[in-house]
Amino acid sequence: MAAEAGQLQLNAFEPVVARCLLQGLTELTAACSLLATRCVYGITADQDRLRAGVERSIGLVTALVPHLGYHRATEVAQAALRNGTSVVEEIRAQHLLDDTALVTLLGDPERLVGPRRERRSDG
Repeated sequence: MAAEAGQLQLNAFEPVVARCLLQGLTELTAACSLLATRCVYGITADQDRLRAGVERSIGLVTALVPHLGYHRATEVAQAALRNGTSVVEEIRAQHLLDDTALVTLLGDPERLVGPRRERRSDG
């Protein structure tokens, strides 16, 4: 109604705008509380399943690009997708890296997603 009468420019209907805004915020607050109590609280992560998902992820191959090269890493990823195997299994099958190198490069997935610490040359 306020917009229809063209009086919004005169600030005559600020109480209407404020009431609508407060009503919307009240409804949003209620919806967030309901979502939290009925959906979010009590959710726990299945860490074993998550770790297995990370280990079978084709995305792990990106950590190997500096060591294998882009072309070879792409071939490994494609082979893993084609064969239904993991990147680690493909690396072992193709004898591209030994187990020590694999553990060093892929053993700690948290290190892979964290911020990279650049090496500094003090010289």
